[in-house]
Amino acid sequence: MVDLVSQYEKIKSTVLPLFEEIMSKAQFINGPEVAAFQNELQDYLGVKHVIPCANGTDALQISLMALGLKPGDEVITPSFTYIATTEVIALLGLTPVFVEVDPNTFCIDPEAVKRAITSKTKAIVPVHLYGQSADMEPLIKMAKANNLFIIEDNAQGIGAEYNFSSGRRLKTGAIGDIGCTSFFPSKNLGCFGDGGAICTNNDDLAIKIRMIANHGQSKKYHHDVVGCNSRLDNLQAGVLRIKLRELDGYIASRQKAASFYDAAFKENENIEIPFQSESSSHVFHQYTIKLKGVNRDDLHDFLKGKDVPSMIYYPIPAHKQKMFTHFNLVCELPKTDQLTEQVLSLPMHTELEQEQLSYITQEVLNFVNNSK
Repeated sequence: MVDLVSQYEKIKSTVLPLFEEIMSKAQFINGPEVAAFQNELQDYLGVKHVIPCANGTDALQISLMALGLKPGDEVITPSFTYIATTEVIALLGLTPVFVEVDPNTFCIDPEAVKRAITSKTKAIVPVHLYGQSADMEPLIKMAKANNLFIIEDNAQGIGAEYNFSSGRRLKTGAIGDIGCTSFFPSKNLGCFGDGGAICTNNDDLAIKIRMIANHGQSKKYHHDVVGCNSRLDNLQAGVLRIKLRELDGYIASRQKAASFYDAAFKENENIEIPFQSESSSHVFHQYTIKLKGVNRDDLHDFLKGKDVPSMIYYPIPAHKQKMFTHFNLVCELPKTDQLTEQVLSLPMHTELEQEQLSYITQEVLNFVNNSK
């Protein structure tokens, strides 16, 4: 699904001397690479504050903690997402309110959000799933009208841009009150381990987020709020600095591969290629097709037998996960349920070559055409 070895070979000559320098100085925690990466990511995203942390899940949890929400407060989020988005809501004693996604973009449906808002709603967590922005403009209007916070889950969307009706363009993660991202190795901007970051344009929130991520400290040994220990180490920050300079090129490579897939599949009535919204660019963290009239699981197994990896993101939506049963949620999400049976993600990374793409697409078409 991702070729990190080949990607590493292209930056190896830059990475290894950097690692040697960091290790020779034993600057592992909060070193100069962390500070430099923070500033460079701020510039790239066009956001005032970036607070690096240990991983994307921590980023989401710390963000919710910074908002001062109370147990029982409701947080609206899609069920069709990776579990990290939703588990932190429950972990903090908040109530997840699961809503439908737009079956075209796979992102949260603003109309579903509108219907779900109650007097207990305090926040909305849209997910920029598979690399395309959620429709942020109506969400922002709803949030302002109802005094709600917006936390963007940008773990799969870093580098994508959202286009407002006014013509204004903003990078995902820099649109809501807080943006969260992950630097898990397979992400478009990935490090060599775990890593994450929190973004905001709100000065007060930035101060609180920094405190929470560092044991709630306002200064050394002065713990003003309950916090946690969530830091990005200097080695990972160094890798991310190198890869950030390559990110737009990585995105272009993914978009080129996606165009190859599109051309191969667009005329096939049993394959629905990814929809690309006019309001957002697509950075293709995943290339996810929808199968119609074809058994998705059978195709998944067939491709495995042909040495073609594929993944089902996500086979069980959050509202059907056992961890949430104690909330006694009454949740009917037929569009989400249908997507869990239709979607299949094909290999997508920066190192895909035309020969590989040809083989993948031909095997997919062989199965689909022979299944009619």
